Amino acid sequence: GATAYNRGQVLYRVAEMLEGRRDQFVAEVAEADGLSPATAAATVDTTVDRWVWYAGWSDKIAQVHGSSNPVAGPYFDFSVPEPTGVVAVVAPAGSSLLGLVSVVAPVIVGGNTCVVVASEAGPLPAITLSEVLATSDLPGGVVNLLTGRAAEITPWLASHMDVNAIDLTGVDDDELAADLEREAAGNLKRVVRAPRAAPDWSADPGVERMLALLETKTVWHPVGI
Repeated sequence: GATAYNRGQVLYRVAEMLEGRRDQFVAEVAEADGLSPATAAATVDTTVDRWVWYAGWSDKIAQVHGSSNPVAGPYFDFSVPEPTGVVAVVAPAGSSLLGLVSVVAPVIVGGNTCVVVASEAGPLPAITLSEVLATSDLPGGVVNLLTGRAAEITPWLASHMDVNAIDLTGVDDDELAADLEREAAGNLKRVVRAPRAAPDWSADPGVERMLALLETKTVWHPVGI
């Protein structure tokens, strides 16, 4: 329900709060992902930058991916992106913080809310991130972080009628992914499929993940009224 500009402010505040706990995140990421201290520090710094990058998109998505459409008649015709609603997200197992942020930030920057299954192998950075989110002006209920076994939690999310989309990025079991897609099809849920290979989370994220969780609304309005 926040304005696009306000969403950007909140995401930027998350980046500030995360940077304020940098040393704690470096230690937790190093342990969870099996990284050296230097690599973990670089990962945390990239995570902070990732929040800032998405914060900048909050009030620009509609400008770049909306349009004023030419029509044959005395009408204004506009297409604008709108949030899908509640999005279930399976966070990647091998990137407990950067990968997690890279799948959560594009969901909420467009105005969606999300239910996130954190990395089963390394959940501690996600738990600490939940503390950051709770103190970053993010409204309650926008990001709901769950820890546990993805194979037990995700079928309920895929079949839930109040979940509007599901991101299977963190599902590395092909059989489970296929089952979840079938469950999602039962209630016409939008699905972001799991990638065939582990993504490079340090690379430029692009806008595809944001747009995959937005819908386009087209509005007609008579000219002169």
